[in-house]
Formats: sequence, C-alpha cells, structure tokens
Amino acid sequence: MSRKYKFAEKNGAYFVSFATVYWIDVFTRIDYFETIIESLDYCRKNKGMEIYGYCIMPSHIHLIFRS
Repeated sequence: MSRKYKFAEKNGAYFVSFATVYWIDVFTRIDYFETIIESLDYCRKNKGMEIYGYCIMPSHIHLIFRS
C-alpha cells in the first residue's frame, strides 16, 4: 500500500517506518541491506538529510530524520 506523504514542517524531525510487501525478509540479504545503507548515506551527503537514527529489521525499516 502506498501513500503520498507531505512533510509540512520543514524544520521538523520525522519518524517513518516502512515494510516490505508481505513482510518478506528482504534485508537479511546483504546486497539489499547494503543498498539501503548506501542510499541513506547518499541522501545524507548529497541531499542534506540529517539522520538521527535508523533501525533496519529483516522486513522493515525505522528512520528518524530531518530533511
């Protein structure tokens, strides 16, 4: 299920969680895990994302950030 979120508070920090379809344990596979880490690092270095914390679980991710 997909929803379009709008971040109304430009200076606010946000907590987001998202899961894989059918809760498949995608992130136990090292290639997918590394892709997430590289993507977060890219956003931090090139897009100005401030990452306060994240937790990558086998089938979902929790992220606290400011954009």
